[in-house]
Amino acid sequence: MLGHTLLGLMVATASLVDARPPPHNVHAVAGNGTVKCPVVFDGRIAKTTVATDFDSYATSKFNAEYVKGKELKWSDIIKFPDVAATPRFDNASTKPFEVTISDKSIFQTQNGFRRAGLQFQGDTNTDSPGSKGVKTLHFSLKWDAQRALNLSHEYLLVWHEAADYSANQFNFEAGTIIGQSLAKDTYKVLNRKNQQIWSTAIDKTAWQNFAITLDFNKNTLQVYYSKDDEPLKSVTSAVSNDNSGNGQYQIGILKKPTGTSDVVNSGFQSRNLNEGLTYGSLFLEDSASSCVSL
Repeated sequence: MLGHTLLGLMVATASLVDARPPPHNVHAVAGNGTVKCPVVFDGRIAKTTVATDFDSYATSKFNAEYVKGKELKWSDIIKFPDVAATPRFDNASTKPFEVTISDKSIFQTQNGFRRAGLQFQGDTNTDSPGSKGVKTLHFSLKWDAQRALNLSHEYLLVWHEAADYSANQFNFEAGTIIGQSLAKDTYKVLNRKNQQIWSTAIDKTAWQNFAITLDFNKNTLQVYYSKDDEPLKSVTSAVSNDNSGNGQYQIGILKKPTGTSDVVNSGFQSRNLNEGLTYGSLFLEDSASSCVSL
């Protein structure tokens, strides 16, 4: 009986915490990074943004309908964590946001996945400006110890999916990659063939900044990396990759199940799921003439 009482108190306390107004982060230290290339899609959000702004095309920078559980609104998914500093390309007028997943994060009939993925408005599936020329996707990540990912699972966190849904031009992942013997506590960049081309340890205290350049003309992929407010540095060369097939960028969480060969439709997922990851400095820039903001 005592256990049930304590559990009830814990649930009630958690509800009160979630009900608090989102922090303004007005005293957060802004990043010093300068965006020097033309921005194609800007996913950095204003400091005044509230969660319900993600629910409408009129107020969101992202697709208001996809990709999420049908019972959920984006305002059920998006949180605003209180962070002491912002990542490199956020500034005094912007703030990070957290994408979360729960038991209800089932997209369409994909019962094996738990999924919440943002798509830029204007990033059309078959004729997007993001899938032409040379483009660099910037994003920063911060671990949330209160909603920690379970790294015994495989997580897609940022990726570009081909228009026919048959493949991803690249995957940015964490956790245990199914069928591969890779360290689970790392962030990894995998190419179209699902081969790892670079990885780094997950730092659970720092902001980790990433940029991925896709050259759709030469079919190459290149990765840049830094921590906190340090300038990005190239950590790979421009490696060969099949970037064909158009498609869209997705930013968020796709958690694969365990214990199955049919990961889309079945497998084990923990119950009472409450996981999340914080994103910042999110934008896609035009990297024609080798322009990359560092």
